Amino acid sequence: MPQHIRAIVITGNGTNCEMEMAHACRLAGFDKVEIVHLSELLCGQKKLDDYHFLNLPGGFLDGDDLGSAKAGANRILHASVAGKEERLFDQFLRFIGEGKLILGVCNGFQLLVKLGMLPGFDGHYDRQAVTLTFNDSGRFEDRWVHLRVDPASPCIFTQGLRGLHLPVRHGEGKFIARDKGILERLHRERLVAVQYSDEDYREATQDYPANPNGAVDGIAGICNATGRIFGLMPHPEAFLHRTNHPRWTREELPEEGMGLALFRNAAAFLRSVAF
Repeated sequence: MPQHIRAIVITGNGTNCEMEMAHACRLAGFDKVEIVHLSELLCGQKKLDDYHFLNLPGGFLDGDDLGSAKAGANRILHASVAGKEERLFDQFLRFIGEGKLILGVCNGFQLLVKLGMLPGFDGHYDRQAVTLTFNDSGRFEDRWVHLRVDPASPCIFTQGLRGLHLPVRHGEGKFIARDKGILERLHRERLVAVQYSDEDYREATQDYPANPNGAVDGIAGICNATGRIFGLMPHPEAFLHRTNHPRWTREELPEEGMGLALFRNAAAFLRSVAF
């Protein structure tokens, strides 16, 4: 019998996409979806152990005052849970160790890379190896992009998908690695799950505005080696229904938006495994 699956969407300190992300989880078939303020985790009212799918939405954590999500990453790494002899980060590590799923979108992706959870080489989830920095355009980018999906990637969320058409809205989305060796390893292990591409989803691109930020090798999202942690800059939760698309009155579009497929894949996977 399929198990009861529960999703948590973390909000607070500048997050602003939590409602859409929770709606995506409900549409995908999760049995319970809760929006939880970060302070509820820190004070011990809620704990990650009670959920199967952790969602880190977009927004502007702490106003991006130290760079996108940097202050938020430090809080998670070092803050202790009230009344417990553990850091909040210990709950994250336990969540990962149990084989559960984590999705970070935009600011959530920035948070994952600055924590070190992505790419999380060799199980080291607190060692930052890549980052997301200021767009080459020098301005906030708000547009729709095409994403080529690597069919050989272990990413749980992109299984069965060839391409995605999703919106971006960010000022710091340019993906870079600390050194060439890290970039080569990402490609060798097929951890680059999605890349900015042409409209036919055939080739990754460096050309603006198809690549809206100048990301190296057109990298729009990466996963860890298990495929269970995934982060991307474009917003899948912003395209759940055809009416979310800017051309919905001028084109024949499927009723279901492309972004929902990522959440459906997450739900299907979690129902297929035991915890």
